[in-house]
Amino acid sequence: MIAAGAEPIKLHIPGEEYFATNEDFLAMERLPERIVLVGGGYIASEFSHIAARAGAQVTILQRGERMLTHFEPDLVGWLMDKFGEIGVDVRLRTTVQAIEKKGAGFVVRASSESGDTTFEADLVVHAAGRAPALDALDLETGGIATENGRLKLNEHLQSVSNPAVYAAGDAAQKGPPLTPVSSHDGKVVAANLLEGNRHTPDYRGVPSVAFTVPPIAAVGLSEDEARQQGLKFQTKSQKASDWFTARQAAEKTYGFKVMVEDDTGRILGAHLVGPHADEVINLFALAIRHDLTADNLKTTMFAYPTGASDIGYML
Repeated sequence: MIAAGAEPIKLHIPGEEYFATNEDFLAMERLPERIVLVGGGYIASEFSHIAARAGAQVTILQRGERMLTHFEPDLVGWLMDKFGEIGVDVRLRTTVQAIEKKGAGFVVRASSESGDTTFEADLVVHAAGRAPALDALDLETGGIATENGRLKLNEHLQSVSNPAVYAAGDAAQKGPPLTPVSSHDGKVVAANLLEGNRHTPDYRGVPSVAFTVPPIAAVGLSEDEARQQGLKFQTKSQKASDWFTARQAAEKTYGFKVMVEDDTGRILGAHLVGPHADEVINLFALAIRHDLTADNLKTTMFAYPTGASDIGYML
């Protein structure tokens, strides 16, 4: 079984060797004063909140139009106010062109619509995405086919060119790149090795969380995905800064968006930002994976005052 994980993608820019990885960042005993994070996803968002609260001067350089593209744009917008509040300087539509060594630090050269800019930093962190870590493996000798940097697998997570080989997790890149998915894939592969190809992965209702402060979470379809599929549904969305869950945590960033299918009452997608979002999203994941309806959740009595006790008002 290939389970080699993922590694930072190559950006093919001068000075790329000066990047620190996410593992390098987490292994540091002391944070430097000035940190530049290149990218706008989970790593950049989470690390910026850690570093800024520890007193570092943090800049994020994101090539795209917005941060955290895997989450609902309006909820990300509410969360971006928090980035500004803690002093994180987010530069969108900014592309890094080169990293240069300067004394004990670095100079990051970038371009944007307003022109070329330079940023001085003591640490430059790669947060621009990861890809399956396959380069160190001699896949050709093993007769293991790839396509566009990914293993070619069938629905059983088995190599299409070498039936003795399976893959799981980030190396397989079949499901979302999340830790629980790796464990799930591993169980599927083990069962297929022992029992024959009788099992396929089930990625319904896999929740995703960016552990900013407060966290942002999602499960199921986005609103755009639901519309593209032609589904008929009702959307309930609100920034709920005045709800008790937000007030007791002294946290203004709190809100949700939930889509419920018209005919069936199925929850198509749930999107949360604010205190306890990282836990409450698991209940929506349970509902989606096991076909519980909005009424099933609304008629459940949750302990009060917990984050889950708000679910009935979100539906």
